[in-house]
Amino acid sequence: MRKPFNRLQALMIKAMAEALFHNRKMAISSDQVVENLQEHFSNIDGTKPDEIGMALYGLLLLLGGPFFLLAPPGIRKNLIRRRLQNSRIDLFQDIARTKGVILAGYYGHWQPGDEAENFDNPIYADLDFELPAQRDRSAPGERPVRRETGRDLTSRAFVGHDAVPEETDVIVIGSGAGGAVAAAAVADEGHDCLIIEAGSHYPSSRITHEEARMTARLFKDGALQTTADRDIIVFQGRVVGGSTVINNGICLRMKHPGLVHPDAEDVYDTWAGMGAPVSEADLASSYDAVEQALEVSEIDPIVGRNNGPHLVDGWNEYAAQSSDPMDHKAVTAWFRKNYGPKTQDSECVYCGYCNTGCPYGRKKAMPESFLAHATSDARSKPARILDRAEATEILWDEGANGKRIAHAVEIRLKDGRKRTISARKGVVVAAGALASSNLLRNSGVLQSGSNISLNIACPVVALMPEGMNMNVWNEDQMATYIDRGDFLIESHFQPPMSMATLVPGWFEDHFERMKNYNRLVSAGVLFPADRLGYMDNGKLKLKIGETELALLRRALATMTKVHFLNGAIEVYPALLRGQTLTSDMNHDEIDAFYEKAIVEPDDVVLSSSHPHGGNAINMDPEKGVVDLNQRVHNTTNCYVADASVMPSCIRVNAQLTTMAMAHRALAGKRRFG
Repeated sequence: MRKPFNRLQALMIKAMAEALFHNRKMAISSDQVVENLQEHFSNIDGTKPDEIGMALYGLLLLLGGPFFLLAPPGIRKNLIRRRLQNSRIDLFQDIARTKGVILAGYYGHWQPGDEAENFDNPIYADLDFELPAQRDRSAPGERPVRRETGRDLTSRAFVGHDAVPEETDVIVIGSGAGGAVAAAAVADEGHDCLIIEAGSHYPSSRITHEEARMTARLFKDGALQTTADRDIIVFQGRVVGGSTVINNGICLRMKHPGLVHPDAEDVYDTWAGMGAPVSEADLASSYDAVEQALEVSEIDPIVGRNNGPHLVDGWNEYAAQSSDPMDHKAVTAWFRKNYGPKTQDSECVYCGYCNTGCPYGRKKAMPESFLAHATSDARSKPARILDRAEATEILWDEGANGKRIAHAVEIRLKDGRKRTISARKGVVVAAGALASSNLLRNSGVLQSGSNISLNIACPVVALMPEGMNMNVWNEDQMATYIDRGDFLIESHFQPPMSMATLVPGWFEDHFERMKNYNRLVSAGVLFPADRLGYMDNGKLKLKIGETELALLRRALATMTKVHFLNGAIEVYPALLRGQTLTSDMNHDEIDAFYEKAIVEPDDVVLSSSHPHGGNAINMDPEKGVVDLNQRVHNTTNCYVADASVMPSCIRVNAQLTTMAMAHRALAGKRRFG
């Protein structure tokens, strides 16, 4: 194993671990934390390990250089508290986020071997956490934890790196929510189709519950991708199937009676007013087709029996006391997901590990659905997938009418070799909002990459009374939601490593919060950052302003009140300093707390799994990148079929709409003759 951290960096990791866990009995040694992080970052492709290594140097300089390494842990702890935890300096606040890396090295500990070899994992024993295969599922109505890998893609669906074709009919760049649906549509029309995917293939048979390894392998930058200023973490899949492999399968429409707040922004009207009239009826037809293919249905309450009702019951208490009509009209619902069909070998077994891939083959992500359909050997011309290959540029010819014709795509294989693949009929760009924008800009579409939106999430964790073990880890990560109109609240929970990086707090506070892992409940607020971002030198620049911060404060205060109304005794919002709110605070005091605590984005931990925009639909080439058919303006045969075509923030989870937009653009349209 190549160790990404040198001796000085490793010493810094060890010194930080000793300080963060000072006066607490660690279940593993600080040396083991170092080894865990060496292993973890050796599995992450790209430059992120080097970036973390440089951050460790910055951390060392900030905390006193050699003195910090030589000082007793108690003194190191005081230095960290003064210079990181309580700092208001942006750079120091950014460096303070390195704490999460150390926590991942501790709580992500995995003993050599598979699941059975970790039944006695000392971290899990300390938290009283059980891996799925250990859990008692003997009670009536429970679902046994059993692998069903029959829906995995086989090797026949793939092209080897030594057999890259020189040409094909249509090249689809990206295999996620948009790319897979697009590829299925292209294959249905009888074209030869080659799907280019930067990530590797991880079928359910290769997915394990080793959080650190799966996070490193399945996420872009090992789940450490951020905006340019490091204020917002942006989670995206880098794997065959894209983010559908590592998300929670949530399927929400932009507009859906009974499932979307009736007074929420009408996105169709917004788009029409911007010059992007997308037919609601046409998109509804595509929603229907995608939901039918994925067998989308409302999840069963048994899969989210504790955390799901906690959110709904607390909200009902809150809304009953509210005088705001928006609260009274709010939608409370169980999520609809692509877990179908509801049969014994395909129903969700609520292991709680959706975000690191489904080892049980239950979720109908893109590999188990549209990619399987596109690559079926029953076809005369099945599509094929070239994984571990990154598209770097689209090459053009000049057409007789002055419009450009996409005739080839340049790619770079994982080993660095470059290839050029000709496209006889066309190209579909579907690499995701950020990667598609970068690719199109590199290909001469200079207006690409502007007006990018995010749905931004911020977690709020709460502690239930002593003796009230919720064991929320033994259920679906996300079960219920509240659509309040201007923001959403979604129940969620994570396995130990991810939960440790999500739970705020420092030193003994964080340690004790994790010791109460079984008593924790959690939800996250989701609020829009509409067209605030743009790509610059390959990175997303997005700065939220006072309007968004005011909405965030109000949403966090609301969720805090919801927690307390359903019995929580303490609430831990995702603030960098790790403050605690207590149940004796009244509503005015809670509001005042957030007004004081959140002054700028650096004060709070924010993330997003829903980047969209960058290549917006618009009738006017001066105002958008693609036309109403999602074809790149001033080209004849290059289409965009991912979330980047959305002209503004859609406010809800983007997976289903991304699929529907791809279906709308290409299914049954014969775009390539």
